[in-house]
Amino acid sequence: MIKRKNIIKIAIDSPAAAGAGTLAKAISKHYNLFYLDTGKIYRMIAYLKIRFPEKFNQKFIKTKIKNLKVEDLTNKSLLSDEVGTEASIISKVKKTRKLVHSFQLNFAYNPPKKYKGSCLDGRDITYNIIPDADFKFYITANLKTRAIRRYKELKVLNKKISLQEVLKSIKKRDKSDFNRKVSPLKKTKDSVLLNTSKLTKRACFLKIKKIIDKKIKT
Repeated sequence: MIKRKNIIKIAIDSPAAAGAGTLAKAISKHYNLFYLDTGKIYRMIAYLKIRFPEKFNQKFIKTKIKNLKVEDLTNKSLLSDEVGTEASIISKVKKTRKLVHSFQLNFAYNPPKKYKGSCLDGRDITYNIIPDADFKFYITANLKTRAIRRYKELKVLNKKISLQEVLKSIKKRDKSDFNRKVSPLKKTKDSVLLNTSKLTKRACFLKIKKIIDKKIKT
């Protein structure tokens, strides 16, 4: 695998709806980094399983990932609760993780030349995908805050969904993400912890920016 030299690599892990995606996008835009929401890859696979159950197998997944473009991950249908639950199940399959792993590594270490580096967020980025990242962050928030955030997102897609349903779904996701045998969600010792429960998006961004700027300028 080709590895670009002298690039900035940022790794972010977080439980569902903690605000990592929003932060990662803001950081990427500010420092001109290539951004990849790794969880969206599993959501895309889950979406394909739901939509094309008769075609769904490892060969089908491999072909889709091989031809995957970042633009494909912006489909709003990937945000549905059904897709999220299925994605959590799919992410436990070793063969599927292996295919996704290769895709993630390529974008982490060889981002398009117009970018100064890469920023990836997911569940196992800090220790499994970019263990040598220049910056590692673990973004979290309390369960209620995360449920409300996700509820507001999903309400746009599904008017009938309730906050209680979303809360139950996130609890289920957490249990799966933290306890799975393959690449579970965990905070590494070298990751900076940031709890976003009582912070604005701007405050979270400035905290991370301060950490990055301090290292870049020294």
